[in-house]
This record gives sequence, C-alpha cells and structure tokens, in this order.
Amino acid sequence: MNTNLQTPIDYLKGVGPNRADLLRSELSIHTYQDLINLFPNRYIDRTQYYKINQLQRNSSDVQIVGEITSLKDVGEGRGKRLVATFKDETGFMELVWFRGQKWIRESIKLHKPYVVFGKTNWFNGIFSLPHPDMELLEEHEKNLRSAMQPIYPSTDKLSNKGITNRVLNKIMQQLFLETKGRFEETLSENLLAELKLISKSEALFNIHFPKNQELLAKAQFRLKFEELFYIQLQLIIKNLIHKSKIKGFNFEHVGDYFNSFFTNHLPFELTNAQKRVLKEIRADLGSNAQMNRLLQGDVGSGKTIVALMSMLIALDNGFQACLMAPTEILSVQHFNGLVELCNNLNISIKLLTGSTNTSERKEIHEKLKNGELNILIGTHALLEDKVEFKNLGLAVIDEQHRFGVAQRSKLWHKNDSPPHVLIMTATPIPRTLAMSVYGDLDVSVIDELPPGRKHIKTVHRYDKNRLKVFRFIKDEIAKGRQIYIVYPLIQESEKMDYKDLMDGYESISREFPMPTYQISIVHGQMKASDKDYEMQRFVKGETQIMVATTVIEVGVNVPNASVMIIESAERFGLSQLHQLRGRVGRGAEQSYCILMTGHKLSEDSKTRLQTMVSTNDGFEIAEVDLRLRGPGDLMGTQQSGVLNLKIADVIKDKDVLQHARYYAKSILKNDPSLSLPENKVIRYTYGQLTKYKNIWNYIS
Repeated sequence: MNTNLQTPIDYLKGVGPNRADLLRSELSIHTYQDLINLFPNRYIDRTQYYKINQLQRNSSDVQIVGEITSLKDVGEGRGKRLVATFKDETGFMELVWFRGQKWIRESIKLHKPYVVFGKTNWFNGIFSLPHPDMELLEEHEKNLRSAMQPIYPSTDKLSNKGITNRVLNKIMQQLFLETKGRFEETLSENLLAELKLISKSEALFNIHFPKNQELLAKAQFRLKFEELFYIQLQLIIKNLIHKSKIKGFNFEHVGDYFNSFFTNHLPFELTNAQKRVLKEIRADLGSNAQMNRLLQGDVGSGKTIVALMSMLIALDNGFQACLMAPTEILSVQHFNGLVELCNNLNISIKLLTGSTNTSERKEIHEKLKNGELNILIGTHALLEDKVEFKNLGLAVIDEQHRFGVAQRSKLWHKNDSPPHVLIMTATPIPRTLAMSVYGDLDVSVIDELPPGRKHIKTVHRYDKNRLKVFRFIKDEIAKGRQIYIVYPLIQESEKMDYKDLMDGYESISREFPMPTYQISIVHGQMKASDKDYEMQRFVKGETQIMVATTVIEVGVNVPNASVMIIESAERFGLSQLHQLRGRVGRGAEQSYCILMTGHKLSEDSKTRLQTMVSTNDGFEIAEVDLRLRGPGDLMGTQQSGVLNLKIADVIKDKDVLQHARYYAKSILKNDPSLSLPENKVIRYTYGQLTKYKNIWNYIS
C-alpha cells in the first residue's frame, strides 16, 4: 500500500489547513485512517429516477431529471425566495431557495439537463423541491458516485462553514483515489473463509459507495465483526495476562469454618445456581491467579450466602476478608445478616462506617492489624489509610457501580499482594454489555430464587382506581403485613404537576388515620438520624406504612412488607422500578407491586410498565432497558460506560458480538500468544491497534 493511513488529514487533496482544523475539532478526524472510519449514518437510495407525473404527496426523497426553463424572485423581505420552473416530458414543478439566492442565480444554467434530488412539498396544486441537491446530468454520470448515497455524520458548524455532505463525499472519493482503494487485510484467511466475509478493501469501498443494498449489508457485517472482534480480543488477552501475571493467594484447602457452616448452619438448602457459582469461585481461589469475578443475581437470589462461604474459605486458609457496601444502611444490614449466620462459628466480625465512634475504631484498627479480627464489613471507611489488615485474602464489593475504579484499587493496595476480589451486583447487566464492558472479569450468575420464595405479582393501575388500591392495602394490613408507598419527587416542580410526597402523605394519613394505623415517612432532605429512626420503626413493625422517596431503593430488608406501591411509576426507569419491587417478596407470603400512573403515557413508559407486569426476570428487564436507553445511560458515568464504537452497536448487533467473542476466545485458546503463521495478520493488526488506539478509547 503506497499511502500511509497515519498521514495527517491536512495533506489530502481538497482539504487544506482550514478544513483540516474543522474536521479535527468537529469530527475528531486527524488522519486518513480516521477519515476512512467515518462511516455513513444512513444512505439515500438514488437508484431510481422519477417522472414529474409519478410524484406522490408523501414528502419522500425523490430524484428527477429535467431542465430549468425560467427563474423569478417571489415575495418581499424575509419571505423573499428564488423560484425556478423545472420540467420534464411529463409536466412541470418548482425548485425553491430561501437562502443563497444570488449565488444560485449566477450558477444555474437554463435549458440544460439537471438531476435534482430532495423532499417534495405539495402546495396549490404544484409540487416543489425546497433547496434541492442538484448537478448537471453529465457531471452526475461522471462521478464516482454509487447508486446509494451515503449521508455522513455532521455538525451545524461544519454545514455553516460549507463542509456539506457533498463535500465530505468528494473528500472521501479523493481518499479512495489516492489509496487506489487498496487497504491492508486485518482478519486472517481462516476467519474470512469460515464466516464468508468480504475483504477489507471491498468492505470499505461498499460502506462508502455501495452499489446496492446487498453489498452494503455484506460490508456492514464485515466491519462490525472486525470492530467487535478486536475489542473482545483485547479484553480476553487482558484477562489472560491478569491471570498469568498477577499471582493470587492460593487457598488450597477447604477447612473447618466452611465445612461446619455448610453441614450445620446453612439456613436453607443451596439452589443449583448457588452451588454452581460457589464451584466457580472455589476453582478461582485455588488457581494461583488472583480472582476477579463479577457475581450477578437478582434481589433476593442469595448472593450474600455465597459471599460469606467464599470468605470462610479465606479464613480456613489463615486470611482475613472484608465486605464493602455503598451505603451505611446496606453495610449495617450485611453486618447483622452475617453475624446471625456465623452465630456459632466463633468468628470475629466488626462493622466500620462513618458513624463508628473513636474508641471502637481504635479497637478495630488494632485487632485488624494483629489478625484477631476475621471479617470487616463497612462503607468507604474501609479505604482509609489507617485501616490496615494483617493479611487481607478476599475483598467482596457490593453494588460496585457506585464505587469508582480508583476506590477499588485502594483495596488492592492494602496488601503486598492483591486480594481476591468478588464484585456483587443486583443490577442485572445484560449479557451483551457484560461481554463488552466487563469482558475482562469472569462473570457468574445466580439465576434462580431460593425455594419458598414466591414471585411478586405486579399490576398497573391508573389514578382513578386509587380507592380500590386503598381497600386492598387495608386488607393486607389486617393480615398483619406492611406496605411501602414510594414517590418520585420531594418538592413539586412548578412545571410538572406530579403529586408530591407531602400531598401523598397527607391523603394517606386521612385514609389511614391514627391510632388504628401508624405511618413512617422518609425522604432525602431529612437528617440521617431521623431517617434511621423512621426506618427502624418500620423494620420493628411499629408502623404499617412507609411513605418514602427512592432513598429506600437499595438494601432495606423487611420480610414482613408485602406490598410496594409506586406512585407516578412512569417517571422511574426500568432498573429503578425493578430494584424497588425487590424490596418486597422477602418473606414467605405472596407479595404485590402496584404501579400507579396517570392516563397520559408515552410509548416508552407503556413499554416499561408492560415489561414490569409481564416479567420478574432482571436480565430480561435489563435487555429492554438497554434497548430503550442505550448503553451509555445504563452503566452510569463513573464506570466504563459508553462504548465508543465506530460502526457496531452493542444492542442491535448482539449476535455479531457473540460471534466475535466466540472466535476471539477460540483463537486465543489454541494460540494464546498469536504466534502461529495463520494468525500473523491478527497479531499485526492487534499490535497496530494497541499502538495507535488503546481499547480504552473505545470504552470512555
């Protein structure tokens, strides 16, 4: 190949310094390579030419061949426009310009055949084309212009400075002329043959200048596969390097703590999913490599027991363990739960949060350092420099998307060697996203509920059914159950007429008067101590109804609460609705979730509500959520959220992604260092990619 694709874009004929600056600042195009990878957003099919008498009133894009017979100015002031009469052998129509009239008037040639293209309008019995794309028929026939016209990504600034779609198209043609359309192959012959892929050069030509729909589809598949394949390759290599380089503590034996807990103190039979996950964790802990595992499981699937049993393996091998949770409420809950489970095991467990007093802190620091303390549970407080372990063997992190990467690495450095890490989340991450964003972690999934758990019944009710809902609540309270009522806002925003929490609280107080009923209220503007007081009253069963904003989303465990009512449910995202629903259904009784809304609902809101009513499966819900919101929003920003892809789409191209991961895995399995002759191309391309663009540019 004669042209180096790393050549700065300034050197391409027809670009020049000013255009180059704009392309850099607006589209991040620095080199020929970046330009080649500026893929069109969509295509306009210009394979068809219409006659004027065939036009329909449907405002679609049409292409017509004809001549301009006359020009005139119409209207005054701001409504002034230039109108041309355009005709072919079947009739006539008008071409209209509201801007740039002087330039257009000077450049138009009368009575010459033109090809015009644009969206038609119908007015006063005549078709017109405002601001048509137009070129002389002889130019049109000469151009390296495919029948399907690419429309490139653009910005207002580019259009205002004259870098239109046509200019981008011209620059792209120039690039193909300079490179003679020859590009280095980036996939091995085996892959091309097995997947029947077209070559890199054909793919690039047909993505920019496709002759027809079929060639375009082949080009898109080839380029999407390649992009996802190299991302997967890099994630899997990262994982392999991690396993070979970062030595973990080898927990060789499973001893008394684990065995006596398993035999004598398990509160219930483990599900098959829990057993499978424990096996995966045990294999990691005894493998000489540091464990880096993501444990996913819906609210209530029994992740905590799995985490505890993993900690017991660490204790059996003479190490300490810790569990870090994002909020104080959650860490207190983990602490109480674990203390109860380990009641007869003679294990020392302590809790460290922002509220721990100085003397307790001092004692914890000392016992942690001399090894008397086995398990420490807490919030970010665990990351403070003063917190020193004697030998931390396993760190469990709950709901890690609330912790940044820097905070996680602080835990790593509590020892000379990094501890094993188990990350737990109840936010189901769709497989597609887990494969792309967490591709360097091993993923375990608990996908069944413990025996005796009943699925929560979910219904959608409109505001007009409120009295029926109140009657239902009274019946449940009469059975001795407790109720959550959750509101989206604390202060009514002027613009949106949503019932605010206080209004709701008042109407509920009228409907459920004291002393027959007791009500707790919790919201974000209360002092932490007041919140805890109200929460505790509810947990102890002193109040039957908890009116709250979403502060109760994560981690309140009240087995006796059996009804979750979500007000203005259309204002919540799917994952939030799913998390809120998970607050009930923790006891043996049948639980209910009631989604209350007004009558006016957007399509997306309807989809969300239908999804909640039809399934309890967090993964299914997460897939719908991903479809509705896109990958960026789903992950939260401080995490590696957005896949900055050029052509593939993690959601729509799920199948391509699975193919890509499968092939990346099997190639690395047979040839971990990519040193076999048949993988030479892959090794070279991978080297170039990591040289010029690390994968973390993709994962921004």
